[in-house]
This record gives sequence, structure tokens and C-alpha cells, in this order.
Amino acid sequence: MTEKRVALIAERNKDLELLAEEAQLLERFTVPYDLQRISAHLAPERMHAYALGAQAEGIEVIIAAAQGAAHLAGAIASLTTLPVIGVPLESSLSGLDSLFSTVQMPAGIPVATMAIGRTGVRNACLFAVQILALHDCRLHEKIVRYRRKIEEEVIKKGEELRKRDYTV
Repeated sequence: MTEKRVALIAERNKDLELLAEEAQLLERFTVPYDLQRISAHLAPERMHAYALGAQAEGIEVIIAAAQGAAHLAGAIASLTTLPVIGVPLESSLSGLDSLFSTVQMPAGIPVATMAIGRTGVRNACLFAVQILALHDCRLHEKIVRYRRKIEEEVIKKGEELRKRDYTV
């Protein structure tokens, strides 16, 4: 069995689908992951057991995405010393309620918080890779190449727009 390094956790099926789509980025970096549906409110014992056992299962970083009250990331962070990345998801208040719930953790229980929605999930995956790359030269080189490619794409697009007389 391949050891998982990153856990991607969501409370709802729809949100789990979003995590699965964005997990392709982890696959691009060949980072094995575990995708789970866990609820801090509807299945707290399962969340508790998962958070306490994650490190023993090889998990090094946890990404938790939730909407509304969004206590998933904070609840998990309170049970483990692993880095937890919270991703607030859109809800009835455009995700602001999720953002506030995720970002306002008490001193002593940190949760790295990303942007609301898909961009936040993507950045959470990249941030997880960067954390892992601190002690993995192979991943470090891949993230450097990825960043160079992004830069090259931006420069190329700017040049294309200048050729069309667009202001960049």
C-alpha cells in the first residue's frame, strides 16, 4: 500500500468532488494523498479518530475544506500537531462565514487559511507540496520548475497581448 502524505478532507460530497478534482495537482507532483469525507459535527468520533491516527498513517499535511460554520480545520488542528490547511468554501454568505470560522483560531492552534473556494483548494495543494518540499529535494525541484512554467506562461501571454496592441 502506498503511504499517503497529504489528507484532503471535506464535510460534503459536493465538496469532496472539488477536492478530488484539484487533487490532480498533487498527482502532478506525484504526492500520494488520502481523500476522505469527514464531518466535525455529524461524525465527530470519526473525525477525532482520523485526526489522532493521521500521522501514524503517514500523513504529513492535512487539508480540510468546509462551508458555513467550517469548524472542520480547527477541530482537526486541535487534535494533531500536523500542519492543517483550512479552505473555506462558498455558502449562504458567499463563503465569508466559512472564511471567518476558519481563519479565527485561538492562539496556540494554528490553521493556515487559504482563499474561498476552488482557488483556495488549489493553493492548499500547492502549499502542502511546498511544506513537503522542505525535506524532499525531488519535490523542491518540481515546485521550482512549476513556478518557472507559470512565470513563462505569464510572460508569453503578455507578449501576445502586446502584439495585439493591448495594454499589459
